[in-house]
Amino acid sequence: MLNRTIASFLEYTEHERNFSIHTRISYSNDLHQFVSFLEGRYPETLNHPDWIDQDVVRAFLAMMLDSGMTKKSVVRKISTLRSFFKFGVSRKLIQANPMNNVVTPKVEKKLPQFLDERAAGELMELPDLGSPDGVRDAAILELLYSTGMRRGELVALNVSDVDMHNRTVKVVGKGNKERILPFGKKAHDAMRRYEATREKMVDAGTRDATDALFVRSNGKRLYPEAVNAIVKKYFRQVSELRQQSPHVLRHTFATHLLDRGADLLAVKELLGHESLSTTQVYTHVTSERLKKVYRQAHPKATEG
Repeated sequence: MLNRTIASFLEYTEHERNFSIHTRISYSNDLHQFVSFLEGRYPETLNHPDWIDQDVVRAFLAMMLDSGMTKKSVVRKISTLRSFFKFGVSRKLIQANPMNNVVTPKVEKKLPQFLDERAAGELMELPDLGSPDGVRDAAILELLYSTGMRRGELVALNVSDVDMHNRTVKVVGKGNKERILPFGKKAHDAMRRYEATREKMVDAGTRDATDALFVRSNGKRLYPEAVNAIVKKYFRQVSELRQQSPHVLRHTFATHLLDRGADLLAVKELLGHESLSTTQVYTHVTSERLKKVYRQAHPKATEG
């Protein structure tokens, strides 16, 4: 009974919510770990999901914490269970939601890492424009920094999603939501250079991926791990940040916009965030940076 409900939930996340494959795998792993726990401690609940109450859930959370799992991982599993039981109740597959009175442990939020403007500028100059891969890499870096799009949104782009005349690109984000993002002149120039290079890559490879905007040398669509490798290759030349990923360019995009006075709500829409609270973390980044500048520069900052 419980396994059938889980199967329905996972199908719902794929076909109705259009969640990414990574999110669906995460949900599946979390729920099957919960089932394994129930098999050992509360096997009767597998055929009677309505018997799962707050105490059962809390026992599961305690077991994870006792095993040494980080609070961040536990919080993610709580989020999965909340989504699952909310779905079960809404579809009348489960009568009551046992998550209603379960408290989520507080996790200290880490401020997002980002490049300063100088380092970001240096990063954009690194690709070798004399090679096809370098021309493509330059377009990828410029577009990521100019729009703040996610890695998954970048690799899913098709040629038809880009409007070069208006300097906009259509991306499909989480929950299958579309948004139109503007990009700047440098990104526009990099994309123009890449157009001819892309055609050569496709001609030399396969016609199967002619719609894909960013391709490999064999003409096939670029995959997420390849984008990670591309970004890391250049990052290590300009920064010693622990995190060196496409997401850092997303953080950099948001931080630089707010540093220069952009409206928080506008940044929220550009990033495709569901909640303003998610975007507000960048205000902490900018305020911490300003405090650091103040402490270093103001003659009275350290008195008292």
